[in-house]
Order: sequence, then C-alpha cells, then structure tokens
Amino acid sequence: MSDQATIAVLGTGIMGAPMAGRLLDAGFTVRVWNRTASKAAPLVERGAIAADSPADAVRGADFVLTMLADGPTVHAVMSDVLPAVAPDAIWLQAATVGLAHIEALAKLADDAGVTFLDSPVLGTKQPAETGQLVVMAAGPDDAIERSVPVFEAIGRKIIRLSGTGAASKLKLVVNGWVLGLTNAGAEAIGLSRALGVDPELFLETISGGAADSPYVRIKGRAMIDDDYPLSFPLDLAVKDARLIVEAAGDDVDAGAAVAALRHLERASELGYGETDMAAIYRGVIKGDPS
Repeated sequence: MSDQATIAVLGTGIMGAPMAGRLLDAGFTVRVWNRTASKAAPLVERGAIAADSPADAVRGADFVLTMLADGPTVHAVMSDVLPAVAPDAIWLQAATVGLAHIEALAKLADDAGVTFLDSPVLGTKQPAETGQLVVMAAGPDDAIERSVPVFEAIGRKIIRLSGTGAASKLKLVVNGWVLGLTNAGAEAIGLSRALGVDPELFLETISGGAADSPYVRIKGRAMIDDDYPLSFPLDLAVKDARLIVEAAGDDVDAGAAVAALRHLERASELGYGETDMAAIYRGVIKGDPS
C-alpha cells in the first residue's frame, strides 16, 4: 500500500515536517503544503511534492493529514479544500484542537461526505523524527484499519477508540498530565534555588526511585541550564493548557493545569513563546534564575 498511496500533509512545522519525513521514508508519495513555503523545502529535497495551495495538495490524495497550529486554522483551511478531496479519501486530523473544534471539524467532514478520523498524536519533535509517536485514533473501524500503515510509519503505538472526539478527549487528559509534570519540575527547581539547595540534588535524589521521570530529568536539565532547545513550542503549550482548562469546566478543579497555564503565559510574555515549553521555568521564578 505504501508504494501507491498518496498523502497530503497540510502543515510542516515542528511536528508536521518530521511526520512527513517518516511517511517519505516509508515509501508513501507525500505532497506537502505550508503557509510559509520555506518550511516545506527540506522535505521537497527528500522527495516530497510541493503544493502551491492546500487544494492542490489534497486533490486526488488517498489521505489528508492536518497538523496545523489550532482548531480555527484547521477549520479555515479545510473549509476551502474539502470539495477537492477525493470521495474515498480519509482525513486524518492529527493536531490538538480541543473538544469544540473537533466536533466542528467532524461535522465539516460529514457535510462534505469525507471520512474523518480524530487522530491526535502524543510526542514532541524527537519522537516525531524517529517514528515513536503514540497515535490515538477515533472513528470508523474500517477507516482506522485502512490508516494503520500511515500510523505505523509515524508512531510506535496506536490507541483505537470509538466515537469522534474520544481521541481528542484522551489527548487532553494526557497533555494535562504532561503539563502538570513540567510545571511541577519547574516549581521544584525554582524552590531549590530559593532555599539555597543545588537543583542538581533534586534530580539526583529522585533518580532511580518511584518519583523519577526521564521526562522531568530532560526538562529539568534545560531549566537548570536556562537553555531551551526547541522540542515543543511554549506558545503551543499555552494553547493546549487553555484547551484543558476549558474542557475541565465546572466538573473538575484543574488546579495544576491552571497553574501551568499561568506560568506558561508569563513566560510567553517574557519572550519565550517560540522556545521549548521547558521555559515555563521562566514563568515560575521571580528574578534572575541563577
């Protein structure tokens, strides 16, 4: 199948580009479109076909994969191009868009007669580059089955779910955990410094125990070094945190997500929006981090 299927990838940013690269490596024909065309250029050098417009990208494709910034952007782009999508194509919606937008996108697809899979992914730049994402897929069973070769090219695990929106709900739950973990690490390192404790001792103390986390050690190292090489942009983490707080509504006291959102917003205001989300540390501390 991979020698014949054509996949249109709309959005070749921090996540979309490595995902498209994995699809190329798997033998798919890949068409790419990005609002900033230069971001797709490295993929074209590897064999992808550059499209001048989203409609050109999706026309005749077997799969359309959207990895755009947020729900409104996905809705705006796909509203224009759905008439060009082939009747038997499958739309793989991989971006984190939240509950209201996933329902709106599903309706958009249904009105156009296009098969839709709610299929967000868990992971950041490095897992995307190595095909180690976790794909959460919700939608018709036969569509998920047809999409397995695509998912296997980009991910190490596929979580199958029933009902549109189920995957997006799970993604918000997992993102809430990741944001809480990141924020807790930032607060622990900030507290270490405030108390005159070497933050290296924090990482050393939890290492190898039940409270250890490779993720916290990676992000904690960035915080201690005050160096934030991009893996997942902080401003996108702001967007995700807002979606989590919105989804919690009045049913859950999502205090950890609220705190993470406050610290992320503060770090963004300080100019760290385009650095890695580990820069949440800058929103936790008050004054010089050293």
